[in-house]
Amino acid sequence: MRVLVTGTAGFIGNQLAISLLDRGDEVIGVDNVNDYYDVRLKEARLERIKGRANFAEVRADIHDRAAMEAVFSRYKPQRVVNLAAQAGVRYSLKNPYAYVDSNLLGFVNILEGCRHHDVEHLVYASSSSVYGANTRMPFSVHHNVDHPISLYAASKKANELMAHTYSHLYGLPATGLRFFTVYGPWGRPDMAYFSFTKAILEGRTIDVYNHGDMQRDFTYIDDIVEGVVRTLDRVPQGDAAWRGESPDPGTSRAPYKLYNIGNHNPVRLMDFIGELEKHLGKVAQKNFLPMQAGDVPATYADVDDLVHDVGFKPSTPIGEGIERFVAWYRGFYPAIN
Repeated sequence: MRVLVTGTAGFIGNQLAISLLDRGDEVIGVDNVNDYYDVRLKEARLERIKGRANFAEVRADIHDRAAMEAVFSRYKPQRVVNLAAQAGVRYSLKNPYAYVDSNLLGFVNILEGCRHHDVEHLVYASSSSVYGANTRMPFSVHHNVDHPISLYAASKKANELMAHTYSHLYGLPATGLRFFTVYGPWGRPDMAYFSFTKAILEGRTIDVYNHGDMQRDFTYIDDIVEGVVRTLDRVPQGDAAWRGESPDPGTSRAPYKLYNIGNHNPVRLMDFIGELEKHLGKVAQKNFLPMQAGDVPATYADVDDLVHDVGFKPSTPIGEGIERFVAWYRGFYPAIN
C-alpha cells in the first residue's frame, strides 16, 4: 500500500515506517522535526529510513494547511497513520497553544485530506491520558472518558470526537489507538524512563512523583508498532448493533473504532526504577515529591477488543524491554556511560 505516516522523525512513527517499508509498503513520511526535544535524535531516526526505495520524506508541519493539501494531492495515499502531535502532559501546562496548533488544527488538516482524497482508512494516535479522572480499572474503550485532567488529554479526546464526526458524515473509516506509556530504544527524552537513565548514569538525583506510589501499563515499542500495523490492515465497517438509546463509546454505526494498546500488566514505578538500576548497574538517588498536576496515579489497559478483532496482545516483559533500551542507550550516548 501507499501509506502516509505523519511523525516519522518521532519515536513511534519512525519505527512504524521501518516496519511498513520492510513488508513492502510505500511510505510518505511527514515531520517538521521541531525542537521540542533533541533534534539530533530525530535526525538520527530519519537516517534509518532515508534512501529506502519506497520512502519519500516531506518536511512540513501538519498544521500548515497548504502544505498538507499539497502532500495529499501529490502522493494520493491509500491509507494514513497520524502520529504527529504535540506530546506530553506536563508541557501542556506550559505551552497550551502548541497543542491547539498540532493536535487540533493539524488533525483537521489530516481529516480534510483523507475526506477529499478518498483515503481507505485513517489510523490516528490517541492516548491513555483520555481516561483522566476515571479510576475504574482496567481502562476500557467502552468506558465514558468525559473528564480529562490535562489539555493534552482533552486534545486527544477531541481527536476521537472529530474522527467520529468525519466517519459519520463522510463515511471515512477511522481507528483511534489509545497508547499506554510507550518505552524502548530510540524513545523520547522527555519520558521519565529516558531522563531517569541519563540522571542515574550521571549520578544526579531523579524526581519521583506521588512519592513513588504510581503504576503504569508500560508498553514496549515493538508491541505498539505491531498493534498499529494490524489495526491499519483492518478497516472498520461500523457496528449494526449500535443503538443511540444506549450508546457504546468504543464503537459506532459509522465506520469508526477505538482500541487500547497496552501491556495489560501495570508495573509499580519503584519496580520500574529497580529494573533500570539493575541493568544500569547503579542505584538511583531519589527525590520523592507530591503528584504533579495533570498526572494520574495509575493506568491499566483492557485490550480485549484488540485481541478479539485483530488477534494481538502486547506481551514484552518489562525486564526484557528495559534491557533492550539500556543497551541501545549505552550505544547511542557512549560519552555518559
